[in-house]
Amino acid sequence: MAVAHHTIRSGALRHASRFVSLSLALGVVSAAAHAQQDPRVGLKAGVYDAGEAVWNLKVLSKTPPSTKFVGSTNSDMAFKGNYVIQGSYNGYQIWDISNPSAPSLRLANYCPASQSDVSVYKNLLFVSAEGNTGRIDCGDQGAPGPVSKDRIRGVRIFDITDLEHPRSVANVQTCRGSHTHTVVVDKNDKNNVYVYVSGSAPVRPEEELHGCSDASPDKDPSSAHFRIEVIKVPLAHPEQAAIVTSPRIFDNLAAAKSHGSAPDDIKSSNAAKARGAYVVNIQGQEIILPDPFVKPMLDSVVKARGGTGDPTSADSAALRTEINAIVMKRFGANANRVPTGPDQCHDITVYPAVGLAGGACGGYGLLLDIKDPAHPVRLDAAADTNFSYWHSATFNNDGTKVLFSDEWGGGGAPKCRASDPMEWGADALFTIEKGKMHFKGYYKMPAAQTDLENCVAHNGSLIPIPGRDVMVQAFYQGGITVFDWTDPSHAKEIGYFDRGPLDGSHFSMAGSWSAYWYNGVIVSSEIARGLDIFELSPSEYLSQNEIDAAKTVHLDYMNTQGQPQLVWPASFSLSKAYVDQLERSKGLTASQIAAVRSGLENAERKSGGARKKELTAVAKSVEGMHGTDSAKAKKLSESIEELAK
Repeated sequence: MAVAHHTIRSGALRHASRFVSLSLALGVVSAAAHAQQDPRVGLKAGVYDAGEAVWNLKVLSKTPPSTKFVGSTNSDMAFKGNYVIQGSYNGYQIWDISNPSAPSLRLANYCPASQSDVSVYKNLLFVSAEGNTGRIDCGDQGAPGPVSKDRIRGVRIFDITDLEHPRSVANVQTCRGSHTHTVVVDKNDKNNVYVYVSGSAPVRPEEELHGCSDASPDKDPSSAHFRIEVIKVPLAHPEQAAIVTSPRIFDNLAAAKSHGSAPDDIKSSNAAKARGAYVVNIQGQEIILPDPFVKPMLDSVVKARGGTGDPTSADSAALRTEINAIVMKRFGANANRVPTGPDQCHDITVYPAVGLAGGACGGYGLLLDIKDPAHPVRLDAAADTNFSYWHSATFNNDGTKVLFSDEWGGGGAPKCRASDPMEWGADALFTIEKGKMHFKGYYKMPAAQTDLENCVAHNGSLIPIPGRDVMVQAFYQGGITVFDWTDPSHAKEIGYFDRGPLDGSHFSMAGSWSAYWYNGVIVSSEIARGLDIFELSPSEYLSQNEIDAAKTVHLDYMNTQGQPQLVWPASFSLSKAYVDQLERSKGLTASQIAAVRSGLENAERKSGGARKKELTAVAKSVEGMHGTDSAKAKKLSESIEELAK
């Protein structure tokens, strides 16, 4: 299918991140038929007894949330040692996954504040807070009124030296809160870490936080729009954490075009209008407002005219003329502002090992230079009319490619129906050459989902399969998908897990918010059902040696948005993995493959000097082999030489 992709130096978009929460709040649904093919299609609905489909994965455990977190939305995750820190709109939970088949709860810290995006570094835990109801004291009574000294909108910092007794050490307030954040570790600065804050909520009043301006930058250079915040955190004194810069990485980006509504959404919208429902247009897409969302606004119209009782037809008409602007204002937009490029990012993934970051910023994917972490600089920007909302980014391990996800519909709508284009709500894959991005292709979880299941590309991470770019990714109620994007023009699914809808009678939010590989297992944060853990199974696409080699990569901690560089220690499984890949690609002949395998097996049975001698001979023999994949053969030879040492 023809696509419209362009890389822009000074060009394109209008903000969308504030509408993510709108879609989640509204629970948009539409009807659609779906093809009966893939085993994921037609699964039985249920909370803990839903039908399941699994391919090339093994389910190790499915753990429900703790008491105070049941019914709340589970969100993103960070990892430290043997622990998973799972964010939630009710705070965060810490799970011990020493035995991934039976996770145990170490802490459930009830501390409501929007989605509570989490990151960890050494003894510090960082938690995002964006909504107006979040309180500095972690209470659940909210923070009433337009101005409150008790409100937290920014980044909480906890000392978790004692995991079961976290200690609040700082609350860094920001003008637009923190929808997400990214911890940046600078190899040249051992005394501090930096936090990039992506805030998408309306600007706070000056009376609540000094210095917050809702004006456009041309009218006020200190405007809270069109910038991110960079927090500097002194590791010896985290209580001194403070904003040090506010980089305007969005300068000179114009409004970018995106696709409109899908055919099924248009049908639903027209039907809703016919029955008198309220419909708003957000960035070219129509969203049906449910009655519970509209009723308080109608009540306000009645109250404003001094009336009582039910709203009249005149009240309804008055609301219809204003509702689009009301909704946009509620989610931080100005209906009268001239459309521009993005004024915030949804998420920024930093890859310090290569000095780059990928900013997923509403209508653009940005490539940033972060060699000076306090002053990120935009290198390139990409816009795509097949994308609706650039949501998150992932680099391949050598930093020569980057993948951006499109959270079309904001995560709260069914966007994997049979009628939905495969380029919409998917991943866009790019190569990186001399600081510029070059589009290569798309990837989307391929199984049609129902109109009862929110489904769109969301958070994922690399799996350390040596010599390949393999990733696991969440698609909400589309489940999790494992895919190979070594060839970015032809990404291919190689594994999956999926459940049926949470509810078989009406739309309900559920599914995998994020799915990440960590120290040999895949961990998924399930929005409604808790924590799922999987491991890879060998298949025609992935050998046991490749899986074993992946398990040799050990991380002390992981924040997926602070992407770590994966390093494989020398091992027989690593060398055997390369042999398997050469066999799969026919990079060497069958007789050459057999000879290398025989040599490795002989060496593995030996020890000391005899093993070294055998390995050296095998490595030398590989150097003399001629095949169709010389680069992979070189990796094989080098891995055997390293093993010989």
